[in-house]
Amino acid sequence: MAMGPDVVRIAAVSDIHYAKDSHGALQPLFAQITESADVLILAGDLTDYGLAEEAKVLARDLTTTVKIPVVAVLGNHDYESGQVAELVKILADAGVRILDGDTFETRGVGFAGVRGFCGGFGRGALGAWGEPIIKQFVHEAVNEALKLESALARLRTDHRIAILHYAPIRDTVEGESPEIFPFLGSSRLEEPLSRFDVTAIFHGHAHKGKPEGATSKGIPVYNVAYQVLKACYPDRPAFRLFELRTTVSHTDGVTPIADRRHWGRRSTDRGSAAQQPQEENPSPS
Repeated sequence: MAMGPDVVRIAAVSDIHYAKDSHGALQPLFAQITESADVLILAGDLTDYGLAEEAKVLARDLTTTVKIPVVAVLGNHDYESGQVAELVKILADAGVRILDGDTFETRGVGFAGVRGFCGGFGRGALGAWGEPIIKQFVHEAVNEALKLESALARLRTDHRIAILHYAPIRDTVEGESPEIFPFLGSSRLEEPLSRFDVTAIFHGHAHKGKPEGATSKGIPVYNVAYQVLKACYPDRPAFRLFELRTTVSHTDGVTPIADRRHWGRRSTDRGSAAQQPQEENPSPS
């Protein structure tokens, strides 16, 4: 197991759909994340109906339990009630960095995030042709891709992590009904990811999709929807955990941690413990 200050542990989960009565529901999970990771990614659908009241419940649980940086994007559910500005303020006041074409950097790792949009994949992607409403629909996906491109361009870190809600590739939505593939993501989001040599991509939205895939250039893509993680990894807590070495090239990517014996203290804590003789061989929690 990698240790030391040059290792950053990233926890990721999406589609937690906090409701008005969700208080405390995921606090045990958040506690495990705080113990295991240095950064938490929340890839959209933070709330169930996009209500400020739901955001307050989530903010309270995060503030109480999570003691590491939290970086997030919004999902389609977060837009449902038209309270986005209030929702963002509530979560920002709780320390959550909500990215919408923005960036966040910590310990040599840069994060760029957008919601993304739908429209389909590959040859099945909807084109901006015909009625004005179709063009408007397609332009939303184009605009999201442009926001992502702009954010990635501003990062000067060796490692760039992309956070989306909608999928940029078809691989990680496989398992959903093919009829709804066009509403689960857009290939237009893949273009800027390839141009900027992103280290890894995280998204949610596809509750019955696959947990892993890759872009046409081999960049790893992870669907971290809570529902996918519960179904695919029933013996683990419902979040993905990754290690990233900041002293090596971005092409080395992130390493998923599958063995729960390696889950325990964050890399920063382990690095400090390594300096203390009484904890030369700490037992994993």
